[in-house]
Amino acid sequence: MGWHTVIVPRFEPFAALRFSQSIPLSDVCAPPYDVQSDKDRERLGLRHQHNIVHVDMPIGNEEGNARYIAAHELLQSWITAGVMQRDSTPSYTLYRMHFRDTLGRTRSTVGVLGALEVVDEGAGGVLPHERTTPKAKTDRLELTRATQANMSPVWGLSLADGLSALLADAGEPLGDYSDDLGVHHAVERVTDPDRIAAIRAAIGAQPVLIADGHHRYAISRTYRDEVRQTTGRYDSPAELTLTYVNELVDEQLSVAAIHRLYRDVSLEALQHTLSESFELESIDTVDESILADMNQRGTLTLLTGDGAVLRMTPRPNVFEGVRDLDSARLEHALRNLEHVVDYQHGFTEVRSAVANGEYTAGVLIRPVSIAEIRRTAHEGILMPPKSTFFTPKLQTGLVIRELN
Repeated sequence: MGWHTVIVPRFEPFAALRFSQSIPLSDVCAPPYDVQSDKDRERLGLRHQHNIVHVDMPIGNEEGNARYIAAHELLQSWITAGVMQRDSTPSYTLYRMHFRDTLGRTRSTVGVLGALEVVDEGAGGVLPHERTTPKAKTDRLELTRATQANMSPVWGLSLADGLSALLADAGEPLGDYSDDLGVHHAVERVTDPDRIAAIRAAIGAQPVLIADGHHRYAISRTYRDEVRQTTGRYDSPAELTLTYVNELVDEQLSVAAIHRLYRDVSLEALQHTLSESFELESIDTVDESILADMNQRGTLTLLTGDGAVLRMTPRPNVFEGVRDLDSARLEHALRNLEHVVDYQHGFTEVRSAVANGEYTAGVLIRPVSIAEIRRTAHEGILMPPKSTFFTPKLQTGLVIRELN
């Protein structure tokens, strides 16, 4: 259902904790914890003794929370040594990314890092945009408790028109670098009171939709409740959480698909059930260019464990009343078939997982349109799990927000 009374969140500047400008950001920043493999974490840890993974992804076999306490002590030692420095005044941080998207187009985006209000589930103002899958939350909660800091930002989408224009002018340059995927990241500090007021007012005028980091936001809510219970305070830093916000418009967002992998079901049963909702047509072995072809044709692609590649064209009238999302179509088509679904955003990874026998089949789907994301937000409903994969991923270590 849509909103009747529009509830809006607070979005505040804060005194950010940042790496010293004497240290190259490329040495100390990292992708978010939830997209890193063990090898990624090891490689980044070896890159520099102060890489943020040493705090954000602490390792150790100790019982209990020893490694999280060690992460806290390490962070404090960096602050004492001047490796990390605290802003003298509250600020916003403009965050620009320049990259090539999955279709090869050159893109530039801008958003702002600040502190977004933590609201109760269902209270409005800060809205989820898709159903979440169960995930263990203990690790991030333990890290937050120990470090008393927000390490990685939630990604929020603002429904406020004109936010991108408001963020266009440069702030005070703090550093830039290109990551291992060729994405160029640049951050700029904003301390001017008038500009801070304008950004606060713009983002605070409309609800914010969570694009990425639903679990991080849920952890922030749990932590906030613990602080309230322990201290009796409803005005602590835990009332807000580190969030990157950009405008919900096409030119500011790059959305990739999260493809489907199916197991615990026979290929015969899966293919038969899909054929009731899709016309299946055999095609030649495909490469990554199939994704652009699917966008043009309005089709999906089935990759089977026996090596077949099938174009999936939705049958007429089958999906009447179903949302204009491939993820929703697949949920609808397979609703009466027992199966297990997993998720993978990479074309190559999907093809490999099917080819090596891990899965019965995989289905390549198309990205969700920005128009559909905006419509979902306005109607206040949720997409199926793992419908969107926003790229590039926001780096951890550009800004840390302390909670004490």
